[in-house]
Amino acid sequence: MTKAPTRLAEEVREQVKDRTSYYGVIDRLNKASVDKHWEAYADIPWDDPEYAIDPEDPRWILTDEDHLGRTEWYRSQPPEVQARIGLWRVATAMKIGLQFENLLKRGLLNYAYWLPNGRPEFRYVYHETTEECHHGMMFQEFVNRTGLPIRGMPRALTALAQVVPWIPLVSTELFFVFVLGGEDPIDYKQRQLLKGGHVKHPLEEAIIRIHVAEEARHISFARHYLKHRVPSLSRPKRQMIALLSPLILGRMARIMLSPPGPMVRHFGIPRDVVRAAYRGGDHRDDLSDSVGKVRDLLAELGLVTPVGKRLWKLMGVWDEPGVRRGQAAGRPAPGAASPDERAAR
Repeated sequence: MTKAPTRLAEEVREQVKDRTSYYGVIDRLNKASVDKHWEAYADIPWDDPEYAIDPEDPRWILTDEDHLGRTEWYRSQPPEVQARIGLWRVATAMKIGLQFENLLKRGLLNYAYWLPNGRPEFRYVYHETTEECHHGMMFQEFVNRTGLPIRGMPRALTALAQVVPWIPLVSTELFFVFVLGGEDPIDYKQRQLLKGGHVKHPLEEAIIRIHVAEEARHISFARHYLKHRVPSLSRPKRQMIALLSPLILGRMARIMLSPPGPMVRHFGIPRDVVRAAYRGGDHRDDLSDSVGKVRDLLAELGLVTPVGKRLWKLMGVWDEPGVRRGQAAGRPAPGAASPDERAAR
């Protein structure tokens, strides 16, 4: 029996002390990608009637887990409107996810282009790129089947984001901070949804379980790459990462967890409702917690400086290392089946 990717990710979180142990981690991640992976159009029964998307299906109605779902305004809407808003939220998260992964894939391939022969990172990067391609196909197919005019990232941000694939040519370490900035918040939120039983529709659940299982490997690689590389960086490069990381992570968390403007305008959600739902203390805690693991890693690597700490606070995503102010980060209960095991059923 092969190790589940999520259990593997837990197993390989030890400190990377030397090149041999770092390469050992990559070997295990490579093996896991071969042993357990999914394909967008082979492992999801898109045409099963149970997986059909009805925009007015009550299973899309937001629960109390979503800050908008807690508001009196939302609860006062007709059930069909509540369902459409909930579906819009899910579809937007998937659209933003595939847009981020598009940038990620291009950056990974830029990184791999310059790797010398024999480096094990090359094979892992291609495994990850292949998996991200299937994630993008899953997400876009879901968005297409909703029939909603989902845009994803704001246009101005999309234009700015086109510099991301070129970051590896300047600093691969900063690029992998960006990777974690996109992957950790959505992983945090999806694990919360699964753990709390908030995902009601089987198609959404199947996509999320596959995504969580494979993202465990991607997050593990990025973390270990930083652990391996950062200690040998020059002081100027470390200072650059320390200053840019909170800006990247704060912005990425908001993109992933905040309500999309087109949805707010389409449904005429009052500004005071949006402010109450997404600018209160609970939402700030969610933002901070969603990047908590990355923040802890950067602190461990000495990349949280006094000036950088002020930037973390300015971006609203600071807390002391190891502290989680909001909800628990959706880890499976002891003895529970891992997400990838459940997805395979």
